[in-house]
Amino acid sequence: MKPGNLPEKVWCQYQQPNFGLTDKRERLSDSQRPFLRRVFFVPLICSKEEKQVTKERYLFSSESVTEGHPDKVADQISAGVLDEILTADPLGRVACEVLCTTGMVMVAGEITTQTYVDIPKIARDIVMEIGYTRAKYGFDGETCAVLTAIDEQSGDIAQGVDNALEVREHLVTEEEIAKTGAGDQGMMFGFACKETEEYMPMPIALAHRLARQLAKVRKDGTIPYLRPDGKTPVTLEYVDGKAVRADTIVVSAQHHPEATLAEIRADIIEHVVTPVIPEYLMKNDTRILVNPTGRFVKGGPMADSGLTGRKIIVDTYGGWVAHGGGAFSGKDPTKVDRSAAYMARYAAKNVVAAGLAEQCQIQLAYAIGVAEPVSIMLDTFGTGKLSDEEITRLVRKTFDFRPAAIIRDLDLRKPQYRRLAAYGHIGRIDLDPLPAWERTDRAETLAKALK
Repeated sequence: MKPGNLPEKVWCQYQQPNFGLTDKRERLSDSQRPFLRRVFFVPLICSKEEKQVTKERYLFSSESVTEGHPDKVADQISAGVLDEILTADPLGRVACEVLCTTGMVMVAGEITTQTYVDIPKIARDIVMEIGYTRAKYGFDGETCAVLTAIDEQSGDIAQGVDNALEVREHLVTEEEIAKTGAGDQGMMFGFACKETEEYMPMPIALAHRLARQLAKVRKDGTIPYLRPDGKTPVTLEYVDGKAVRADTIVVSAQHHPEATLAEIRADIIEHVVTPVIPEYLMKNDTRILVNPTGRFVKGGPMADSGLTGRKIIVDTYGGWVAHGGGAFSGKDPTKVDRSAAYMARYAAKNVVAAGLAEQCQIQLAYAIGVAEPVSIMLDTFGTGKLSDEEITRLVRKTFDFRPAAIIRDLDLRKPQYRRLAAYGHIGRIDLDPLPAWERTDRAETLAKALK
């Protein structure tokens, strides 16, 4: 029934504050607009003189995992192999995948390099550094088998990456930036918002902080009975787009078999939850669930196999916005799954830091072997000080999205990826040096458009 057929009702457009209003009544697809950003048309029983707008409430959850989670063990080994190769051969081509399970690590993939790396040693050292140091854990760096199955990069892919389509067809002059085409086709997303100091959505930011704190208290002996595996989901309640309450905090922490649940719960709340979750979010009805099954002794690769690239939502924005589907770990920077996702984040963060929008999502799409992206899409979810079209033009002018330019501008040839393989690749202001894609050094240039 159309609003005009309801004389006793007033149809009010409703959307979260700061997201702006729109005249569009068609529902955008989830790929275009996240679920929480939809516009609602609310029928209200009131006179035209008594228009009311109700508040929107919803829950949103994100999770992080510790470095001892089996999928993260795999990611870190993949990243360790990549870093070792880039240390001696910055132009090495790497696509490294890892499977880990009880007593075994298998490293596979395609690698072309001028150097030699001891893959079994890299794998064992990383497993030991994570904390799997005893055979009684069911998985440890000293006794696990390490199998390798490595081939060279496909020549078909190499020819596209070495010389971009535009260069091969003599459509542009021979220059360094144009020599490198995308190492794969696909789409990548970057996002930023003003909700936290990390320019990240608060649920994933808090989940990562909890996971890092859980690892810290294990390593420094504050909670000596903890073991490496762990998960930290966070559910927040939002009212009109602002986080107002922690609904549920979950901490699942692997532990020594003699530790009691009461002891674990008390220690986790005191040393992990309380130092991390802001006091204003903790309410009387906030639920804190510590090891909800009651026991978490068997963990890591012994309890569950781990695979490279299976935690891509943990690695990015916690499900708050769209994801292109490509993983980061174990891939050299010619793979746009990694490099373009970093660049999209870099551009989005500078847009927000410049004051052009409260939040910004950027999608990039590439064709293998082609240097220029086939599309660039920007969405500020109605929060832009300028139109999305205008901001897109500014972004295109300010950032070079060709793969070689991304590698140059973000300094992606240097070994730096092992440190990103746990606790997120995005929003890592805890790292020193700061990842290049977390800089806001182009915000001033973008902000000039507002003057």
